[in-house]
Amino acid sequence: MERDSFRTRTGFIIACIGSAVGMGNIWLFPARVSALGGAAFLIPYFICVIVIGFTGVIGEMAFGRAMGAGPMGAFGKATEMRGKGKQLGEGLALIPVLTSFALAIGYSVVVGWILKYLVGSLTGDLFEASSVDEFGGMFNAVAGSFGNVGWHIVALVLTFVIMTYGIASGIEKANKIMMPLFFVMFVGMAIYISTLPGASAGYHYLTHPDWSYLLSGKTWVYALLMIPLSIGSYFSVEVLPMWVIGGLLTIGCVQISYQTIVQGFKAIIENLARRIGSGDKGAENV
Repeated sequence: MERDSFRTRTGFIIACIGSAVGMGNIWLFPARVSALGGAAFLIPYFICVIVIGFTGVIGEMAFGRAMGAGPMGAFGKATEMRGKGKQLGEGLALIPVLTSFALAIGYSVVVGWILKYLVGSLTGDLFEASSVDEFGGMFNAVAGSFGNVGWHIVALVLTFVIMTYGIASGIEKANKIMMPLFFVMFVGMAIYISTLPGASAGYHYLTHPDWSYLLSGKTWVYALLMIPLSIGSYFSVEVLPMWVIGGLLTIGCVQISYQTIVQGFKAIIENLARRIGSGDKGAENV
C-alpha cells in the first residue's frame, strides 16, 4: 500500500507555514514588542530565529525525512541503528508525542472559541458588548466550565473529518483554503487597525526603538522564548532541551522525496543516532 503524502510542493510549504504560524505567537508577540523597546526587540528575536529556530526546524524535518516515520518510528530507528533496540528510542519519543497531544487539547478548545466568536460576529451577538468589561464578561462565560462545549465538539468533528481524508485530500486541500483566508484576514485587520485612534502613536513607538532594552537580559530571554511559538518547532526551551521532537518531524516524513536534502543531512542524522545509541548526554545539545 502506497503511503499518503503531499502531492505538491506548494501544499507542503503551506502546511509548514500553518504549523509555524501559531496563535500563541499572534497573541504574545505584540505584547512583547510593546513592552520591550519596540523595534529593538526584533534584533534579539531575529537572531534567535536564525541561530536557534532555523536550525531546529531543519533538524526536525531532516530527521523525519531520513527515517520516513513520525517521532515514535524515527527515534526507534535511531536507537536501533546503534543496536540498542527500538524500545529506548520509542520511550524517548513519548515526550514529544505527549507534548503534542497536550498542545492539541489546548488548541482544540481555542478553535472552539474561534468558531463561537465567528458565528457571533456574523449574527451580531458579538457586538452587543459596548465596553471592555462587557467583552471580558462575555469571554469569561465562554471560557468557563462547560461554557463552550458545543463549539468545542464542532471543532473536534471538523478536525477529524479533515484527518479522515488523509494528507493530500484532507490536510493539503484544507490548508490551501484556510491559509490564504488567514492572510487575507490579517491584511484586512492591519488596514482596520490603521484607522483606529492612537494608531499613529503606536507606529511611532514601533519605528523609534528604545535601544537600552538590548542591555537587559530579560529582553533576550523573552526573545528566545518566542521561538517555539514563531517556528512551530517543538524543540523548545520552554518544554525540553531536546533537539529533534515534534510536529515538523512528522510533516517532514511524509513529504515528497527530495533526495538532495536527505543526503545533505545524512551525516547529522547518523551522528545523532550514534550519540543517542551510545547514551551520550551531549546528543541533547547536538
